[in-house]
Amino acid sequence: MTQTTEQHADLAKVPAAAPAPDATAGTPGKQRDAFFDNAKYLAIVLVAIGHSWEPLRDSSRAVSALYIVVYSFHMPAFIVISGYFSRGFDFRPDRVRRLITGVAVPYLVFEVAYSLFHRYTDNDPSMEISLLDPWYLTWFLLALFIWRMTAPIWRLVRWPLPLALLIAALAVVSPDIGDDLDLQRVLQFLPFFVLGLQLKPEHFQLVRRKEVRLLAVPVFAAAVGFAYWAVTRMNMDWFFHRDSAQELGAPWWAGILMTIGLFCCSLVLTACFYAWVPGRPRWFTVLGAGTLCGYLLHGFLAQSASTWHWYDPAWLREPLGAVFVTVLAAVAVTVLCTPPVRRIFRFALEPEMAWAFRRDSEDRA
Repeated sequence: MTQTTEQHADLAKVPAAAPAPDATAGTPGKQRDAFFDNAKYLAIVLVAIGHSWEPLRDSSRAVSALYIVVYSFHMPAFIVISGYFSRGFDFRPDRVRRLITGVAVPYLVFEVAYSLFHRYTDNDPSMEISLLDPWYLTWFLLALFIWRMTAPIWRLVRWPLPLALLIAALAVVSPDIGDDLDLQRVLQFLPFFVLGLQLKPEHFQLVRRKEVRLLAVPVFAAAVGFAYWAVTRMNMDWFFHRDSAQELGAPWWAGILMTIGLFCCSLVLTACFYAWVPGRPRWFTVLGAGTLCGYLLHGFLAQSASTWHWYDPAWLREPLGAVFVTVLAAVAVTVLCTPPVRRIFRFALEPEMAWAFRRDSEDRA
């Protein structure tokens, strides 16, 4: 699968809606909010579906249009929630410890795992394992680690969101940033994290009102219509937020306009997505606690699909084939989010690592 699918992902790890949901999600013993678990599950399903559509884009303009719409909001939706659950982050020992075990350690484990997997599937034994250059899905774990470390700063500045947008715009017009730490993505998605830091519970209640749910239908319909028109007229790489304007063949000033325009569009679609997320427990609510597992593991399936030519049958390029692929992706990631799978991979996703920390750090928590 090409690098254009890397975004996902993601993926899927916000504390209570971000990468390491459980390890970083608020105060122990606090009851989980069904809305955020539902949002995490539905978003990770969209992540997996987006990956499954990647090989079908060339053969279907409709699939390409839906792909663009999904890419416009699924990552912002995750990032806003991860910012929301980072509001109380400081450098208290227990919170730093959860950040390390719930975000940093999974990043290290899966960065190495994906690199080795790529060596094997692509028969490329010379591929280097670089922890400073995230590969495929792991970029979001590294980005969350960086964003959360800066959370106390954003609580201090007077105009955090305008400042974050300015930083994102400067990144878009700076082609020399390079690939280290995937800084283009880290900086271009930063405004959504900072926005999440500013939100309060009532803001989520606001977008879940009945009138907003009704309005979300024509808004999504208009977005799909615009995306269908834009498929042949616009460089889709803008939606991946990993390149500068110059690298996309556009003048520098276009990068500033696109930063603002994409932020506004993504924000509207994210609000529409939240509007339709159930607020009460559903059969899939429990799966919201396992989205990090589904996020990281489904990437191996996405990579295998390309390597082992799963999309070769011609019937998969037909409308019914696209529907089949969509359902299969949703089912697969749902299974990967289940408690049994999560328990199997707890050693890598939620390690306690008591041996690595001083005992007095718990006393000072």
